[in-house]
Amino acid sequence: MSSFLDRAHTVAPPGYNRFMVPPAALAVHLSIGQAYAFSTFNLPLSKLIGITASAPDDWNLAQLGWTFSIAIVFLGVSAAVFGRWVENVGPRRAMFTAACCFGGGFLVSALGVQIHQLWLLYLGYGVLGGCGLGIGYISPVSTLIKWFPDRPGMATGMAIMGFGGGAMIAAPMSVFLMNYFKTATSNGVVGAFVVMGIVYFCFMMIGVYAVRVPADGWKPEGWVAPAAARRLVTTNHVHVDVAWRTRQFWLLWVVLCMNVTAGIGVLGQASPMIQEMFGSRVTAASAAGFVGLLSIFNMAGRFFWASTSDYLGRRNTYMVFFLLGIALYALVPTTGQIGSITLFVAAFAIILSMYGGGFATIPAYLRDVFGTMHVGAIHGRLLTAWSAAGVLGPVLVNYIRQYQIEAGVPKAQAYSITMYIMCALLLVGFLANLAMRAVAERHYYREAAAHS
Repeated sequence: MSSFLDRAHTVAPPGYNRFMVPPAALAVHLSIGQAYAFSTFNLPLSKLIGITASAPDDWNLAQLGWTFSIAIVFLGVSAAVFGRWVENVGPRRAMFTAACCFGGGFLVSALGVQIHQLWLLYLGYGVLGGCGLGIGYISPVSTLIKWFPDRPGMATGMAIMGFGGGAMIAAPMSVFLMNYFKTATSNGVVGAFVVMGIVYFCFMMIGVYAVRVPADGWKPEGWVAPAAARRLVTTNHVHVDVAWRTRQFWLLWVVLCMNVTAGIGVLGQASPMIQEMFGSRVTAASAAGFVGLLSIFNMAGRFFWASTSDYLGRRNTYMVFFLLGIALYALVPTTGQIGSITLFVAAFAIILSMYGGGFATIPAYLRDVFGTMHVGAIHGRLLTAWSAAGVLGPVLVNYIRQYQIEAGVPKAQAYSITMYIMCALLLVGFLANLAMRAVAERHYYREAAAHS
């Protein structure tokens, strides 16, 4: 088993079809994308003792909310800490490790639920599952970029769209499993966790088995590397330990953090937001449909925008994200004032497509700026911006809304200031992206050719 996981045993034979690699990455990303659907467990987890209603000894939603937050924090931390290791051992061993962590996290969480120990839920889904998220998220990135030097944006978009779409599978599966295992003394969470841990491990193992890396010197048939580097697209490489100390790395950190902060805060409050802004015109069922629509645009945007960036360029694509995002966020309060649900839904559908597109475009942006040698490790360190945004975005939306309501502002207008703050955040991201320049030659890795 150990030798099967070695990088040397994943080198593709001559004539291997490179389009077999994105489905392998997709198997991992569709699995770990379950994280976006974890909220389906929140209410059942708050009624483990009471079953039909929360008992005094049950966990409350505030306590349970930390499970997802811990998972997102450890996603960023593990991606940053293990990014270099992922590059060294190759995608197969990294994806296997991610499968063990993510699947095992569900089993530890099931034990925590069974004996009603919240710290085990935090450890299982939060820490172990979060590490599976981080390692699984970055493990296929550099491999895909090396297989598709002619279309790096499209390649990463094909895989990362799975993370956005994973919730569409996980949410109904979670509900089905809880109902299947539900009894008079159990709401079915334990059984659902056990089955999901096993199912996701097996599904991720399909990716482990199928993934391949290109042989040294391989390139697509008929493709010729550009003779001269284009603006912000280097033909050199930057070592990961050097890259994170450059001005460009931190500018891109701000770019990703601002784009994610603006999107993730809205994503977490989408259902109550549309109901509070339009009142009785939007039912709970309609709000749920709105959330599902946003998930579709989140997923589709990852492929569309990342593929588009191969033609527009990464910097120009982010310019579109920020400028269009500012215009749409500024428009949202007006949609509430004029009562246009259609315009409101359309604005947020486009916003969420760019939120997903930002995730899928950033690996190719890193490849352009820093080269391919350590792009996976650099990507891992950059994902700490996601961890920061995962806390900042929901805090801004939730606490400002609460402050507005306590100050006597009607609920329908309680999001207006938040939308303008999101515009300010996107402006910061726009300025950071505008300041991007090519990495100075002194940062290039002089022996890059021997390691690429």
